[in-house]
Amino acid sequence: MHFDLSEINFLAVLVAGIAAFALGFLWYSVLFGKPWQKELGFTDEYIQQGNMGLIFGTSFLLMVIMSLGLALLLSGMPADHVNWRSGLHTGLLVGVFFSATSIGVNYLYQRRSIKLWLIDASYQVLFLGLEGVILAIWP
Repeated sequence: MHFDLSEINFLAVLVAGIAAFALGFLWYSVLFGKPWQKELGFTDEYIQQGNMGLIFGTSFLLMVIMSLGLALLLSGMPADHVNWRSGLHTGLLVGVFFSATSIGVNYLYQRRSIKLWLIDASYQVLFLGLEGVILAIWP
């Protein structure tokens, strides 16, 4: 597999990272914020004590890096095979077989709950699928 950065649409990589970050905002606030906090034993006060600039900024950067990784994987595919389905498929496969399993291994040793794993791993799988679609449809 050959990776050529000149074939990467860096604006699409950035937009995919923004989309993943936006999904995370919804996921960890509106959809699963309270159950996530409860599983971690975090109070609202504890959350507010965090360095939000550092946390959000670094999270966003890491999501853009993951988006770049997906873009590199997709760029290694024949161009006529890259479409929204292959982008979604690639993102979901990376999410399930790499992100979710890696989180699972860590959570086993940290003795975290299956509920926390389901919240965190499903977010990773979904945002990687979303990034894959964005990257595949935006040449």
